[in-house]
Amino acid sequence: MIKKTRAEITKCILHKVANKFNSGKNVFSEDLIRFDQESYDLMKSFLLKPFGTLTQSYRFSHHADVRLNELNNYASEIFKEENSFIEYSKNIVNHLYEQSNSAQIKTGDVLIVLIEGIEYKDVLTEAIGVFKIENKIDFFQTYLDDNKSFDMVVQKGISTKRIDKGCLILNTSDTEGTIVLSVDNNNYDAQYWIKDFLSIKLADDYNSHTQNYLEMCKEFSEEVIKPELGMQQQGNFLANTVDYFKENEAVDYATFKDEVFEDEKHKEQFDTYKKHFETLNDVLIRNNFDVSGVVLKKEKNKLKTEIKLDTNISIKLDVDAPEAASEYLERGYDEEKKMKFYKVFFNEEK
Repeated sequence: MIKKTRAEITKCILHKVANKFNSGKNVFSEDLIRFDQESYDLMKSFLLKPFGTLTQSYRFSHHADVRLNELNNYASEIFKEENSFIEYSKNIVNHLYEQSNSAQIKTGDVLIVLIEGIEYKDVLTEAIGVFKIENKIDFFQTYLDDNKSFDMVVQKGISTKRIDKGCLILNTSDTEGTIVLSVDNNNYDAQYWIKDFLSIKLADDYNSHTQNYLEMCKEFSEEVIKPELGMQQQGNFLANTVDYFKENEAVDYATFKDEVFEDEKHKEQFDTYKKHFETLNDVLIRNNFDVSGVVLKKEKNKLKTEIKLDTNISIKLDVDAPEAASEYLERGYDEEKKMKFYKVFFNEEK
């Protein structure tokens, strides 16, 4: 999504965010971080690497006026006057603090950076990055003691393998508004980062259309198919959904229903659920859109097609094999044992 070849971190500051639910207090820095070359190179790669492969982007939202969105407002002020960077970085942390309304929201370090030379869709621009470090790792630090012998002690530090939460607010926009990129590798509370703190929504493009449709199908399988027809048919529906998206460059809502559902009853249930999903999530599910292969690959890995039984046995269905659940798996009832059963057909074990 972005290119970082010419990117430079021009300002960076570190604050600590507490948890309002536990009556904690934020701790603020007053000065910018000054890097040596080695730590600068490592930091730039650490912060920007996750955004190099992102295909989906977001836009700021607000129920009344998007100009009242806190992050949108703070970013705009920093872009207009860089000397306000430290002041508004504290406002950003205070806003993050206000969203910690439960005990499970983690405290942590917050890095806020100003980056120049970010390339997005062939446009060179600047960006404000907000990164929250929620987890630290143990590592051994060696040292020379007073007896001139080496010893070691366990310390905690930030792992450079991946960031926990982060966003880039670009100083560029399209017809939908300011472009925002976001990652969340600790999405224990999906509302907290995306909706409460950033208050952003997916851009209205084929990436978001693909994701919204697949999420709707996943929820439909869980709330309608599974209770009514069982986990085997749930897995079969999800596999057929993935197969349709793989076989078609574009989705047509009517054609999708004809290929995935055998009877009119489930088509009508799907129509009803679509309206429910749109209202509940404040999204519009498009009836026609191009398929995003990248999003399909990512989202299909989230689809659960495992049949878990109360006898401590699980049957995992391959979401990429839509015919498997119907052709090689039979469900029945044993009168003698008074138990349900699955019969699995195969040629050889792998």
